[in-house]
Amino acid sequence: MAGRRGALIVLEGVDRAGKSTQARKLVAALCAAGHRAELLRFPERSTEIGKLLSSYLEKKSEVEDHSVHLLFSANRWEQVPLMRNKLQQGITLVVDRYAFSGVAFTAAKENFSLEWCKQPDVGLPRPDLVLFLQLQLVDAMRRGGFGQERYEDKAFQESALRCFQQLMQEPSLDWKTVDASRSIEDVHEEICALSEATIQDAAHRPLGRLWM
Repeated sequence: MAGRRGALIVLEGVDRAGKSTQARKLVAALCAAGHRAELLRFPERSTEIGKLLSSYLEKKSEVEDHSVHLLFSANRWEQVPLMRNKLQQGITLVVDRYAFSGVAFTAAKENFSLEWCKQPDVGLPRPDLVLFLQLQLVDAMRRGGFGQERYEDKAFQESALRCFQQLMQEPSLDWKTVDASRSIEDVHEEICALSEATIQDAAHRPLGRLWM
């Protein structure tokens, strides 16, 4: 087992696509199969930066758009030492949202370019696999809780989705699209199969750096 690192697996998608449910199920399944796996989610709301972001997302406070984008990025960077340490120990990290959400949700706003939005996250640990849970927005809006947090708005989600589609053209990243309109178990089975292959493949490869 010497030298085998864990894989970095990210789940992305529009709001209410089932990312959190699938991330939890994937970690449980990987652990049951004998892997060491842990769950991370962004924003990580327990830190001081995370508390600011939580208040912003819950519409309890306002933050200027450039500033909040940098805060979301800082929230990811403050977890990097922990992430690298876990991965080097051979622990696979399943991440519920990552830099791609940060970029897509700011670039969806007026007067923000995709390139500007990417810059603060250049050099983050590069995922070995990005699973994009694809769901029609009309279906996402029918799911419980839609609209409770900032950004859970149909027009905004449509704009964010277009930004995600641009990010998925990046050739250095392994994106896989998963049809999230199916049953939870069907989606879970596909995610497990894709993740198992990624864990085996990543074990002997160095961890890359995002957008470099």
